[in-house]
Amino acid sequence: MDVITGFFGLIEDLTWGWALIPLLIVFGVFITVMSGFVQIEYFTRMFRVLSSKNQSGDPNTISAREALLVSVGGRVGGGNIAGVAVAITLGGPGAVFWMWAVALIGMATSLVESTLAQLYKRSDGDGTYRGGPASYIIYGLGAKYRWLAVVYAVCLMLAFAFGFNAFQGNTFAGAVNDSLGVDRLWSGLGLAIMTGFIVYGGIRRIAKVADVIIPIMAFIYIGLALLVIALNVTELPGVIWSIIANAFGLEEAVSGGFGAALAQGLRRGLFSNEAGLGSAPNVAATADVRHPVSQGITQSFSVFIDTMIICTCTAFVILLSPVYQPGVEGIDGVVLTQQSLVSQVGSWSQYFLTFAILLFAFSSIIYNYYLGETALKVMTSQAGALHALRIAIVVVVFLGATAPGATAVFFFSDPLMGLLAVVNLMAIIMLFPVALRVLDDFRAQLKSGVERPVFQPTAFPDLDLDHSAWPHARRLPVQKDATLPSSG
Repeated sequence: MDVITGFFGLIEDLTWGWALIPLLIVFGVFITVMSGFVQIEYFTRMFRVLSSKNQSGDPNTISAREALLVSVGGRVGGGNIAGVAVAITLGGPGAVFWMWAVALIGMATSLVESTLAQLYKRSDGDGTYRGGPASYIIYGLGAKYRWLAVVYAVCLMLAFAFGFNAFQGNTFAGAVNDSLGVDRLWSGLGLAIMTGFIVYGGIRRIAKVADVIIPIMAFIYIGLALLVIALNVTELPGVIWSIIANAFGLEEAVSGGFGAALAQGLRRGLFSNEAGLGSAPNVAATADVRHPVSQGITQSFSVFIDTMIICTCTAFVILLSPVYQPGVEGIDGVVLTQQSLVSQVGSWSQYFLTFAILLFAFSSIIYNYYLGETALKVMTSQAGALHALRIAIVVVVFLGATAPGATAVFFFSDPLMGLLAVVNLMAIIMLFPVALRVLDDFRAQLKSGVERPVFQPTAFPDLDLDHSAWPHARRLPVQKDATLPSSG
């Protein structure tokens, strides 16, 4: 066991410990600059996905909004409640600023990786699509890189479908036990049953569930944060100044000052929004959209929601409360967030926070399952394998919920997530020129007056694309330079 632990420890040192965070930051800045600050350019366009006018209208497909909410459900989790509290405890208020900074550049990275996932997606023949980093490795880089796609898929399945699902099950059962006194056995059994019902419905059922629970989850949490802000509105300018001052070392709330704020903000921000890690593109590929960049913009919005909205809510709740004492590490994690809420609005708020944690955990479980299903499709097409995976996920969720020591899964989950991030970054670095070509096509159509650009795979004959995955294009002219009419 010591040998296995040492092996995964070495992987973590070579990824998260040495180069991965700087690489994610540097490449995010590179994408931002080379794309012409695309996340700023299309910021207002991100909100269009929330309108019913921009949905496909086909009940057999996954809409852009549904894909957005599934990915938000995956990105938003314990890190948005407990992780932000840890970042502030160890890095001071300045950590929040650097979380914002990493989200801003992460929005560009997410746009590119999700655009590539859409570009190289494959049709399942039933109105649904499948893709992600494994697909753009195989079809974008070529069949000779299939081994790299398999490495990615194995890491994705072990880290997310098994490791993180055991942790989310543990979080769910722990929250129910602490707040409601329900034994882990019963909450774990209930969670396993709900998980089985959802995963056996496939991506359509996952998307429909996410379309309901994610808005509820977000509105409840944001509503509580806005209540706290309203009660302390006169102190808000001081908190914002504290965040900025600590971020640049003008004030020092914790030992380490600027360095601690920078390190904690960047690390927690990357773990929370997942930009560049290669997980969310698997969901981005499922959407029925008119152009790959459209879903790239939508997934960029997902990063914005995760960090700029949800994480900021947690930060303000903590920093506006008397519970947080700079430099004091006695209270951290979810306890700090919970006690901060209670101190502001009363003890009833801890039950609302528990409910939010339950929704966060459940949405992450169904998201992580789908990542495992996508990874499995890369390794085998046997129908029995999918059935075995679904049973295994239900068992893992139950065991994670009933075993207090389930957090031990991080000894292999975090290193494997680091490895799949390295693989994904290598792929998008090599395919970045292709992403820029697709982005230029999107810009050209907008410039020519097309309100909703439509992708035509025939305009990119050198790329290995699935033309059947673009049904909107079949009704349009195929000339590369023609002005394309709006399809609605």
